[in-house]
Amino acid sequence: MKTVMGCLGRFRKDTVLCVVMAALEVVMDILLPFITAIIIDDGLEAANLPTVYRYGVLMVVMAFLGLLFGAGAGKYAASASSGLAANLREAIYTNIQTFSFSNIDKFSVPGLVTRMTTDITNVQNAFMMIIRVAVRAPLTFLFSFAMCFMINRKLSLMFLFAAAFLIVVIGVIMVVTLKIFNEVFRRYDDLNASVQENVSAIRVVKAFVREDYENNKFAKASANIYRMSVKAEGLLAFNNPAMMIAVYFCIISLSWLGAQFIVFGNLTSGELTSLYSYIMSLMMSLMMLSMVVVMITISMASVRRISEVLKETPDLHNPENPVMKVADGSIDFSHVNFSYKHGSGKNALSDIDLHIKSGETIGVIGGTGSGKSSLVNLICRLYDVDEGSVCVGGVDVRKYDMEALRNQVSVVLQKNTLFSGTILDNLRWGNPDATDEECREACRAACADEFIERLPDGYQTRIERGGTNVSGGQKQRLCIARALLKKPKVLILDDSTSAVDTATDAKIRAAFAAKIPGTTKIIIAQRISSG
Repeated sequence: MKTVMGCLGRFRKDTVLCVVMAALEVVMDILLPFITAIIIDDGLEAANLPTVYRYGVLMVVMAFLGLLFGAGAGKYAASASSGLAANLREAIYTNIQTFSFSNIDKFSVPGLVTRMTTDITNVQNAFMMIIRVAVRAPLTFLFSFAMCFMINRKLSLMFLFAAAFLIVVIGVIMVVTLKIFNEVFRRYDDLNASVQENVSAIRVVKAFVREDYENNKFAKASANIYRMSVKAEGLLAFNNPAMMIAVYFCIISLSWLGAQFIVFGNLTSGELTSLYSYIMSLMMSLMMLSMVVVMITISMASVRRISEVLKETPDLHNPENPVMKVADGSIDFSHVNFSYKHGSGKNALSDIDLHIKSGETIGVIGGTGSGKSSLVNLICRLYDVDEGSVCVGGVDVRKYDMEALRNQVSVVLQKNTLFSGTILDNLRWGNPDATDEECREACRAACADEFIERLPDGYQTRIERGGTNVSGGQKQRLCIARALLKKPKVLILDDSTSAVDTATDAKIRAAFAAKIPGTTKIIIAQRISSG
């Protein structure tokens, strides 16, 4: 909770103002029944109209002030809760950007999406309830009970029995349902995973006519959430019956005992009327508290999941005095051992001793799972080695500033990603300051100019999210051009021409030899001709 509340930032002021406004609203509401009792006893029963008018005007003023304070509390509650949600999303997103690959491996993509959407919405709603209702309800309860105690101490004691009964019931419900909601949100991750997998691979699903299978899988994940949600909400439904039992107990007791007190002269009609108002205020405050408990119960599971991401610290850090410049593209692996789970004993790479001179072109060929991608991931320090060292430009990669290193090591993956925007926008991910001519030159080297010039809008053609409106080969060539714009010391092609025909592949390699002769090129390929 402390981690999440630390993201409140500049909205702390709105939170405090909401609490103050809610407290003032409660004061106005609590004084109204007291004024009503005075009007009945000293005004109506005594036939004193000036008293009725005087206190009647006072009631109107207090009611108007209560309305203003309530509106102000609502406004500041909305501002503070929405601000907290916005800050949480920004904090989570910012922290994710600092993660190394090993950090990202701890969280599934659907899990991160759920945390930034459903979980934060739950926290937002709960926070609004807490600063508005959770302040109003306890104050209403305390002030109402204090006024009841002032009017008649003996009758006030029965309210404590009702309150104790409700507190026990709500406490039991909260403990049981919290465990269920923890499991519900884990199930949400599974549901989001099913949706993401189905949508991203919709072409494969339709090609293999697997719609019914995917529908059944989704229905099963959805049904699991339904069953657990019904179980949790069913337990929470006991709040209302428990509340009504307490309310009716108080009303019947007050009616029975209050009548006797009036007969014996220990209570006036106005005081009994105000007691009825205060008893309803007491019970309603407990009802509001039970609603807050429900929201807190749901949100606690979300708070824990959000905190997990916010507390996650990057495994990779810059050294105290990092090297900011990469001298050349030479690469040296010195007896490197690497595993994705440190200390597991299952090495992805074992005793790698490899030395590449600056400007050389090296082909890496191997079967699936042989560690080709793991090897090149160490060059740009996406992971750290377990033993040995990886040097670029004669310096251990762990001594570089990570941004400085990665700006000089361009990686083109087999599974390429393009972003929504024009072709030029995507190309300038490699170099934001690249001119139009530099972009065209990079596309010529990557043989991407062939298809770009045939497009109606040329380099201003808009790329849809994920590059769905271009072919696999076109996407690969755009990504190669994007990497070339960085003018790197090291260029790594991780099977990034797999969707390109052999003739185009040969043109790209010839362009590399002519255009970037001083760049070290590591080409990972499935076919020998590409290497």
